[in-house]
Amino acid sequence: MTFFKNLVRDEQGATAIEYGLIAALIAVAAITAMTSLGGTLSGTFNNVNTKMAPGTGA
Repeated sequence: MTFFKNLVRDEQGATAIEYGLIAALIAVAAITAMTSLGGTLSGTFNNVNTKMAPGTGA
């Protein structure tokens, strides 16, 4: 019986799960931000590329 009481009071597993969920949320937010930033950077570089004067081709 004391084993079950100790098991119910033990919160180490719950804390580890909470940290895992926080890490997963941060990872999802970072991936979303990087994807958005990547699309913006791609558009910027394409814009610069089209506005640059062509080289002499030598």
